[in-house]
Amino acid sequence: MTAAAAPANTSWKLDPTHSSVEFSAKHLMITTVKGRFADVAGTVTVNGTSPSDASVDVVIQAASIDSRTEQRDAHLKSADFLDVENFPTITFKSTKIEGSKDTFTITGDLTIHGITRPVTLAAAFEGEGKDPWGGTRMGFSATGKIDRRDFGLTWNAALEAGGVLVSNDIKLTIDAQVIQG
Repeated sequence: MTAAAAPANTSWKLDPTHSSVEFSAKHLMITTVKGRFADVAGTVTVNGTSPSDASVDVVIQAASIDSRTEQRDAHLKSADFLDVENFPTITFKSTKIEGSKDTFTITGDLTIHGITRPVTLAAAFEGEGKDPWGGTRMGFSATGKIDRRDFGLTWNAALEAGGVLVSNDIKLTIDAQVIQG
């Protein structure tokens, strides 16, 4: 998970203003609805020059969910879904990273709603460079899919014509910029 030029034994902090954690789900089985989490923190630790020498640790504040609809966000925060009062954070901690420096998979423990399951994300190194303030930054992207029922998120409503109101498959899209230090 590191560029060839990155020094060994470095720590990188997620830059939340230049990163996004987004999700999408089918609504009424016909339309994709997207949302994001606004409050995300994390670190990437690099202990060598290959992806397998790195680790990722991310904490998301569940109440920061934003689907651009206040009423839907309130429902997603409720006990029907994320139950943010009892489960205020969503966490991801990598357990294995494999591949080349440009494309790799990140497998880790994802905890949502107090339930931890292994998840694998397809990831890519997007580049590295110096910022105008003397810092070094790297960019990554990742995608994956989870079944929300695996995390105890089972609320749904049957549709008269068949199907359900909310899909069980949730797609994840992550764009992350990290800064050394």
